[in-house]
Amino acid sequence: TLFEQLDLRPKPNFSFETMSPKVLKSMPLYYMPEGAKVENFPYYSKGKDSCTAYLAELFQKRIAIYDGAMGTMIQKYKLEESDYRGERFAKHETFVKGNNDLLSLTKPNIIRDIHLEYLEAGADIIGTNTFSGTTIAQADYKMENLVYELNFESAKIARSACDEMTGRDPRKPRFVAGSIGPTNRTASISPSVEDPSFRNVTFDELVEAYELQCRALVEGGSDVIIVETIFDTLNAKAAIFAVRKYLKSSNNEDIPLMVSGTLVDQSGRTLSGQTGEAFYVSIRHVKPFCVGLNCALGAKQMKPFLRRLSKVAECFVHVYSNAGLPNAMGGYDDTPSDMARDNHDFAKDGLVNFIGGCCGSTPPHIKAIADDVRDIPPRPLPMPLDPPIMWLSGLEDLKVTKDLFRFLNIGERCNCSGSIKFRKLIMSGDYYGAMDVAKKQVEDGAMVIDINLDDGLLDGMAAMQKFCKIAVTEPDVSKVPFMIDSSKFEIVEAGLKWVQGKSIVNSLSLKVGEKEFKRQAEVVKNHGAAVVIMAFDENGQAADEASKIRICKRSYDILVDEVRFPPEDIIFDPNILTIATGMAEHDNYGVDFINACKKIKEVCPYTKISGGVSNLSFGFRGVNVIREAIHSAFLFHAINNGMDMGIVNAGMLQVYDDIPPDLLKLVEDAVLNRHGGATEALLERAQIERELLEERKKGGTVQKSTKSWRDNAVTERLTYSLIKGIDQYIVADTEEERLKCKKPLDVIEGPLMKGMNVVGDLFGAGKMFLPQVIKSARVMKKAVAYLLPFMEEEKRQKALLSGKVTDPQDESDNSQYAGTVVIATVKGDVHDIGKNIVAVVLGCNNFKVHDLGVMVACEDILSAVEKYKPDVLGLSGLITPSLDEMVFVAREMKRNGFGIPLLIGGATTSRMHTAVKISPQYSTIQHPVIHVLDASRSVTVVSSLLGSEKGEYVEEILEEYEELREEHYLSLEEKKFISFIKAKENGLKLDFSGDSLPSKPNFIGNKLVDDYRIEDVLDFIDWNPFFQTWELRGRYPNRGYPKIFNDVNVGSEAKKLFDDAQVMLDAVVKSRSLHLTGVVGIYPANRIDEDVAVYSDQTRMEIKGKFCMLRQQAEKNAEAEKNPCFLSMADFIGPKGVDDHIGMFAVACMGCDEEVKKFEAENDDYSKIMVQAIADRLVEAFAERLHLDIRKSIWGYAPEEKIEGEDLFKLKYQGIRPAPGYPSQPDHTEKRTMWAILEAEKLAHIKLSESLSMMPASSVSALVFAHPKSEYFAVGKVGKDQVESYAQRKNMPLDECHRWLGPILNYE
Repeated sequence: TLFEQLDLRPKPNFSFETMSPKVLKSMPLYYMPEGAKVENFPYYSKGKDSCTAYLAELFQKRIAIYDGAMGTMIQKYKLEESDYRGERFAKHETFVKGNNDLLSLTKPNIIRDIHLEYLEAGADIIGTNTFSGTTIAQADYKMENLVYELNFESAKIARSACDEMTGRDPRKPRFVAGSIGPTNRTASISPSVEDPSFRNVTFDELVEAYELQCRALVEGGSDVIIVETIFDTLNAKAAIFAVRKYLKSSNNEDIPLMVSGTLVDQSGRTLSGQTGEAFYVSIRHVKPFCVGLNCALGAKQMKPFLRRLSKVAECFVHVYSNAGLPNAMGGYDDTPSDMARDNHDFAKDGLVNFIGGCCGSTPPHIKAIADDVRDIPPRPLPMPLDPPIMWLSGLEDLKVTKDLFRFLNIGERCNCSGSIKFRKLIMSGDYYGAMDVAKKQVEDGAMVIDINLDDGLLDGMAAMQKFCKIAVTEPDVSKVPFMIDSSKFEIVEAGLKWVQGKSIVNSLSLKVGEKEFKRQAEVVKNHGAAVVIMAFDENGQAADEASKIRICKRSYDILVDEVRFPPEDIIFDPNILTIATGMAEHDNYGVDFINACKKIKEVCPYTKISGGVSNLSFGFRGVNVIREAIHSAFLFHAINNGMDMGIVNAGMLQVYDDIPPDLLKLVEDAVLNRHGGATEALLERAQIERELLEERKKGGTVQKSTKSWRDNAVTERLTYSLIKGIDQYIVADTEEERLKCKKPLDVIEGPLMKGMNVVGDLFGAGKMFLPQVIKSARVMKKAVAYLLPFMEEEKRQKALLSGKVTDPQDESDNSQYAGTVVIATVKGDVHDIGKNIVAVVLGCNNFKVHDLGVMVACEDILSAVEKYKPDVLGLSGLITPSLDEMVFVAREMKRNGFGIPLLIGGATTSRMHTAVKISPQYSTIQHPVIHVLDASRSVTVVSSLLGSEKGEYVEEILEEYEELREEHYLSLEEKKFISFIKAKENGLKLDFSGDSLPSKPNFIGNKLVDDYRIEDVLDFIDWNPFFQTWELRGRYPNRGYPKIFNDVNVGSEAKKLFDDAQVMLDAVVKSRSLHLTGVVGIYPANRIDEDVAVYSDQTRMEIKGKFCMLRQQAEKNAEAEKNPCFLSMADFIGPKGVDDHIGMFAVACMGCDEEVKKFEAENDDYSKIMVQAIADRLVEAFAERLHLDIRKSIWGYAPEEKIEGEDLFKLKYQGIRPAPGYPSQPDHTEKRTMWAILEAEKLAHIKLSESLSMMPASSVSALVFAHPKSEYFAVGKVGKDQVESYAQRKNMPLDECHRWLGPILNYE
């Protein structure tokens, strides 16, 4: 059986309780150290007995007593400023009266006397005089440097008083509670009315402050830590995070942690908006010894809220209320008997284990309470939740249990990949509009809000933090729990630090390896979040039932046994994959998931099951009646088998019982894979439903056809071949059609163009994808190539009959085309994949395209425009110098009086640059300059420019570009820059001693690397850019390789494309048609001012070359980055006197140009673009492999490195390999220095163009920095003062420097 195969058979007499004692052990009611015990209660021997165990026994035998207000007692002494200062602080620069913590240093006897009074009144535990004992709170008095001493001495004073009282009566030992207050700042609430995302303190700053305070309190003698008067739960989470971190690191975990919240008014909520129950759930993960309420209210007002908290708390419960509500003068009127009477109800009703007093209470109040409750039994500890449940919180708590609801609906619209509207709002900075999207989801019934801000054009870290900070201030949003969702764990972690409730993290998986998986899980556990675990491991995605169960069980065992993660907080997503795709291996995906749900629940007790339901029916998009039925039928079976939650579009669900029986049978046959013909039957029904949508409008009927496409007429077969990209029959069918037509041209203008028009329409509508279009073009070209000799012969015969001698190929005859386009990659740039794709796409839409190739000089472009008289000119470029060349071409077009539209495209181009730099040089209403994002937009743009509504279209573009220019110049005014001198002063200061200095290289000099085979680098290929080249982009949750194969829109085509790439790779390996070569160099180097000198040898006498570096100057966000540094790559190299080195390399994939020419001769655009895309992937993989070998052996500064797989692409290794022309050093001219040092052209035959583009196009170069603290960064915009210095250091005319650095100048 499957269970036997996986060794997951249940034990005899299986039950959750008997099977998994480890689970029960992971869920004590409160934290109790292993082996904790007390030998002779009520006596207590510190250091021998466990404090936690003693207090646990005490709290169960009687109601323990806490002390009262420290501040109230201090006020009775009527101390003045001089009393607070004492001799030591007589000359302190600020007023210190009111800094009660300081009295532990200046008036320790007063503090000790107050402690003794409370102890004599009956207190079992007293709190230290440290309510404001953090660096954050003490900053008001400029006494941050005293924080350790204040806490240490305060704890010593309390310890002394307790020891004295214990000595008087050893049967009643007394204990010190180290008091940690809330600080005077709130992490969940903005102090700015104008900006709800602003905070004056961060989670990390709070943790740092609390950890220092905790250390001093423990080292000063505290037995207990109490985090008290919590009005913002996020502050409390930072405090308990810090306390647990310190106690674990100091191996001193036998210190009970108590947490006390403050409900600010009769609403029963904290200042940050949480109910008492939600507050408890948010801190429940730390397993507090005792939880309760204090301050803000009197006992009478606090009673209903304490009752609710006591009902849910699984640990001990305390209360220390104020002595009533404050009177008009700010004092408190409750007498000791009043307070005892009101607290009596807490004890009588069995709500508490521990009682004290807060504001206004005094030793007489505490004595009265102690006397009153002496004979009342304490609140009994509740039994554990059975079974344990997932318990989440926003502003309100949410128990995830089948008893309350069968299925948890997770709102999916706050996701940049899942909602175009939401993405546009976020990209435009409209976070308030994004909040409306979140609110709407909650209104529509979402019980959890998924938040995902991953996008290539977005700073995901900053966006996640800003969204969460605003969202927690919106009650209509934050009342429900959040799901913090990102493919980058650092973004997940950042999001957790801004959410006060108990959230869900989406997601972790074993694909990162066990070590990283456990680290990430530990972080999530420490923040108290639940977690989604994807069924992925190091080998990829779980598709079948067995692998889903195996990976989930393995993940579970690691999480529960090793990380001690609460099993009830684990949510498995075993991957809902698309069914009925036509691929047999996909047919059982629904059954695999449904069956896996039940078995995962059996072998992984208490966990939950989730999934993205819409993935299942991606193949039926547009036919909602089918999709709705699939979702409903699937959920019916999955929920019955244990599925608990999912990301579901509630609008695409039918009631299961309302699905028509015939449709239900078809759907369930497919979902449950009941027979081999289920997919075909459902596809036929989907086709009927699709046609009915149209036919119903016309009152028509649908006829079902069973004919093969090869049975159709030849014209239809030709059209079908073009649409499907089938070239198997194209020559025979073309010939058959030619024989029927009067002339060969009729074949092209008839069925062939009909087919290509359909292709163009489908592509424009997003119903075909680029690889399909390229295949269609290949079929078209083969048909035209077959017809060309007949057409030439026809023209020759006509010429002979008329007595004329003419060129049969008349290039000026454009009458049969929709328009004519000239396209070129500009001078100095050799990259042309994108340009080639645009040319093919335009050709497929009946535009005549004259492709001038690469590195085309401006005069040649203008000559071609005069020759071909096109309707549109397109310029392409990949490297930043190409931007300036495009500006030059535009300027020359204006000077020479050209009047055609100019299109701009390529990886380095943008709408903003086009609008700001290029458009003003040439653009008018008659001949605009327009940026084209990608090939799919080119047809729309060109068609609009040649259509009847050109004027309106162009006016809209011009208005948009004018707004972009205004936005750009406004941003330059708003963006603040520091001086170059100040930037240098605040550069990164690295340690270059000891282990921080990379080891000496194994060799010095240059080394030719031409012995790497293609198969040596295959495992280093990052396939994600490959799909981007072909403009195939999966949508969440199927972004990136290999998840893109599951995408509804592009998955099937992506898989075909990938398979084609594997076939070509195999052919390349066998034929050696492509080969790898390169050169690597390693040299001694030192930083000299802002540059890096490279020496010929270890004597460092002769400078072989000098790399000039650029430094960041844009002012940084002080909130986001503490003590910001302004980085330059020069910072990563040691100064003179340090034995440091630098590496560099240039590599290329040779042979691609020859393959391109071969495929062009065969009219095979698809293979031509494929080989270019593969060559690019191979050279990038070669660079990755070579960098690995540099780290481990060639240089050898990280010989023990064991990073592989995705971690390589995530740059988790030591050191960096930036390249000139990229964000860390945006100046391409530094390549000249690199080429000179490496002798790259001489040794590896890799050349530089006039614009410093590498030749061949599939080339990569890089500098290699080895320092462990080196990092990638973007220089950003730079100021004139730095540019002048840079030009001088490079000995380059300032005008030339401006030309090369144009895109990054912060001035005109």
